[in-house]
Amino acid sequence: MVAEYRMRMGDGGRKWMSKEEIRADVEDGVNNAVDCAEIPALTEDDISRIVDIMCEKGRTVSVEPGEEVILTQDGGELKLLNDNGSSSPALEMSRTAAIQVHERALGMDTFEVAYFDPSTKQIKPVIGMEMAHCQNVMANTVIPMLYMFRPNIGLYYQPTGPFGNPPDLLREFKIDEAMEAGNAAMEAMRDDIVYIGERILSTGIDGLDFDTTASGGDLDFVGSLQAVEKLRKSYPDADIQMGMSAETVLGVSGMCEYNGQIAGGLYPHQQVKLAEAAGVSTFGPVVNTNTSKSTAWNVARAVTMVKECSKVSKIPLQVNMGMGVGGTPMFETPPIDAITRADKCMIEIAHVDGL
Repeated sequence: MVAEYRMRMGDGGRKWMSKEEIRADVEDGVNNAVDCAEIPALTEDDISRIVDIMCEKGRTVSVEPGEEVILTQDGGELKLLNDNGSSSPALEMSRTAAIQVHERALGMDTFEVAYFDPSTKQIKPVIGMEMAHCQNVMANTVIPMLYMFRPNIGLYYQPTGPFGNPPDLLREFKIDEAMEAGNAAMEAMRDDIVYIGERILSTGIDGLDFDTTASGGDLDFVGSLQAVEKLRKSYPDADIQMGMSAETVLGVSGMCEYNGQIAGGLYPHQQVKLAEAAGVSTFGPVVNTNTSKSTAWNVARAVTMVKECSKVSKIPLQVNMGMGVGGTPMFETPPIDAITRADKCMIEIAHVDGL
């Protein structure tokens, strides 16, 4: 076997592989997804198509004209403004100007307005400033704008919040106290999301993006769903997008339910059904990257899970791609050869509506 195809690993490193090795990785990735999420495998045609895409010679790949999907960007204007020590350009311009660059120079289809620390608890004290910013953005742009924030229940636990930390309490076998603290934090987070959401939507912005939902486990997920339900009553026509943080919901509580369903342990094809019930407009499934496996393995695994999610979903899917999810390497600016191959597979095989 001649290793003639350049492949990326899950950490972004290069690896030369033969077509037979790539196919073996694709098949193994599919089987892993089937075992984890208990879903159907990809068809033989799907597997062969992933292999062909992975083996294309060009540095980048693309879909045929007419097959493009909606593109947006996580983190909004912060991608141009912040200096995180690795990849951000740290340009000195206003937040509104950074959004206009993305719209007018980079051709984004939709975009997200984002505060410098976009967690719910951190946005609440500056909500007036954020409302004014949203009004200014809407007056100076054309494409649809969403306001991005992270539910982030973790900030409601001690030492940054008023409630006890359930994992710490569980280690001390304080089961009742852990459950009480978790539920209290969930309610506080939910109420803050509703408070922020109603005020942001009152500015005329097109919608909200719940970013990295369930990063704090099942309590984070259920609190977010409850907030969507409340916001939907006040703003029935608003676009509410929910992007997840991981492929499965961590059962911090283990007994937390929404719509009669235990939230812990759910995979994308199950998560989307709860999102639909709550009133979410667009769902962003996540599949995590294994840094020790190839892009072929990771993409095949991700596409298998997202295809099943797409099959059962009644709402559009704008799958999360990049920075270690969706089959892409674990890096803030994933290599373009890997990201375009992952994107093409998601569009052609999983049939997603956006990236």
